[in-house]
Amino acid sequence: MFPIRDDNPHFLTPYVTYGLIAVNVLVWLFVQGLGAGPALVQSLCTLGLIPGNVLGTLPAGARIPLGPEYACILGDSAAWHTLVTSMFLHGGWMHIISNMWFLWIFGNNVEDSMGHVRFAVFYVLCGLAAAALQIGSNPDSGVPMVGASGAIGGVMGAYVLLYPRVNVHMLIFLGFFVTTVAVPAVFMLGYWFLLQLIGGFGSLGADGGGVAFWAHVGGFAAGAALIPLFRDRALVDRHPYHGWNRRSATRSWRRMR
Repeated sequence: MFPIRDDNPHFLTPYVTYGLIAVNVLVWLFVQGLGAGPALVQSLCTLGLIPGNVLGTLPAGARIPLGPEYACILGDSAAWHTLVTSMFLHGGWMHIISNMWFLWIFGNNVEDSMGHVRFAVFYVLCGLAAAALQIGSNPDSGVPMVGASGAIGGVMGAYVLLYPRVNVHMLIFLGFFVTTVAVPAVFMLGYWFLLQLIGGFGSLGADGGGVAFWAHVGGFAAGAALIPLFRDRALVDRHPYHGWNRRSATRSWRRMR
């Protein structure tokens, strides 16, 4: 299942959501060289989050292999800046496309609930919480962690509490048959969160790379926990479809005037 849109209008122009998407795309283009080998590896080594480097559990000068041709050589100091920079890096085309698509669908309505400045702070805090849980799951790891999915997980955690009954339209592949179905956000996002938990427990003790499931879990939980503090009651109350007692669904997902 893959979300293609939601039935959720918004009032504010989501400048921060647009800006975050633009920054991620620009970093992918100019810093990571559209995923070209040397540029991608350089970005992972210097700007990606390596838990063992941040916590100092890996020695300076340690060599971290990244495939048969490339490797990271750890520096002398803990790279704390990577807690933030890693949020704007990606490992491949599908990685960035899927992340930006999820942010495009869910980010505007969460920004609509709290305003631009609050949303920017909220997004970064969710990303930091995601990084913290991923580090805690394997503090000795030398695998670089990159991606906006932890912070976007926070956006999704906030969305499910704000708009649990709003329909999300899903694209479903059943072999050669492709169809769409609309399901409540609480079902779609709850199912996504359950998959992350299952993947997270299944990845415990693994040494190799892969999906940062615990970052997704941490971001989602942080978003759900922070939304009562960050939402603006006046902005939320004017929204016709917030909460469990919303009115019937709309088919317009355009900006409301």
